[in-house]
Amino acid sequence: MTTSPERRYTDRLEEFADRHPFLVDLAVIAVLMGSATLGASLTLPNADTPGDDRTAVLLLGVSCLALFLHRTHPRVTVVVNAVCATLVIAQGYLLTPLLLAPVMASLYWLATRTERETIRLYGIATMAALMIAAAVSDSMDHLSLLLRTIGPFFWLLLPLAAGTMTRLRRAYLEATQARAEHAERTREEEARLRVTEERMRIARELHDVVAHHLALANAQAGTAEHLALVNPPQTKQILHDLTGTTSSALRELKATLGLLRQTDDEGSAPPEPAPGLVRLPELVSSCASAGITVTVATEGEQQPLSPGVDLTAFRIVQEALTNVTKHAATQTAHVRFVYSGARLLITVTDEGPPTAAAPEPVKGFGVMGMRERAHSVGGELRAGPRPEGGFEVSTALPLQPSVSGEETA
Repeated sequence: MTTSPERRYTDRLEEFADRHPFLVDLAVIAVLMGSATLGASLTLPNADTPGDDRTAVLLLGVSCLALFLHRTHPRVTVVVNAVCATLVIAQGYLLTPLLLAPVMASLYWLATRTERETIRLYGIATMAALMIAAAVSDSMDHLSLLLRTIGPFFWLLLPLAAGTMTRLRRAYLEATQARAEHAERTREEEARLRVTEERMRIARELHDVVAHHLALANAQAGTAEHLALVNPPQTKQILHDLTGTTSSALRELKATLGLLRQTDDEGSAPPEPAPGLVRLPELVSSCASAGITVTVATEGEQQPLSPGVDLTAFRIVQEALTNVTKHAATQTAHVRFVYSGARLLITVTDEGPPTAAAPEPVKGFGVMGMRERAHSVGGELRAGPRPEGGFEVSTALPLQPSVSGEETA
């Protein structure tokens, strides 16, 4: 983006003023002192000049020295300049903008650094004092009272208006910068949140894929080792199923990693569809080859699920059956689907030992991942031992989640 030469010079001046404020104040006050001295030498035609110039110069010098306090004590600066200007005008000096330059500068700095009530109070008081001094001054006796007082009013109103506009502009720029910084922080926080959510989603997906298939493969391998000498035909079938389990694990891992590497190029291959409840028979068959008999029951009229809920339901059932295969002292599990209104209720139970002899809850990311999946689509999940024995995982999922839940899923 190009910048005009005037803008570059302005930026350089502002940068120099920020680095050397005293030098800038010294130069400005010197110019104001010269302006006021010049104004004190002006008179109307055929008018007598005041005789005591030393008093006027002393008062103008005091008013200009008070300008050095405008950054820290703007109110004191205005009071000193108003008193000095009033005394000088009362001595008979002609009231001109040059003579009023120091008090006009003090009013401008006051308007840039204080609130509206202070500006109104000190501005009205200064105007009133100088207008009264102009009204009683001998330097403009031949002019009407209106002409003698209207000039100081507009001359002093100008720096107050300019200072107020400067203060409002600074406040606007500060507010704009604050909003920009807030928006930048918000974008960074949102980006970090999205990265964290994506990492959690990938971790859940990889956990479900790897844990399920490795648990099944381990169970199938153990069963095959146990039946190798007793029942060779069944061992052969189990080893055949083990090959299918590892192949399925490799396919799902490839699909998951393919999503991570997928780009927006038109030539990139489309991703494979996410798994859903349509693959439930395959999941039941793989559990059967590992020695776990799974029964599936459905109540209510089956209704279509959104892709996010379908994937969530399948992964929860998959993880629950994986825990049964790994931890439950039983060979039977039950999966129950209940379509109730706009929600799908899923319950996965196993026929383990009574509560007193039941093992401790599984320590790991399985239950936590299932609960996160359920919450991501607006559902809820409970998991724990049953009083009559075994372990139960129950979840309630909406058939059509909210847009945010769908995107998260």
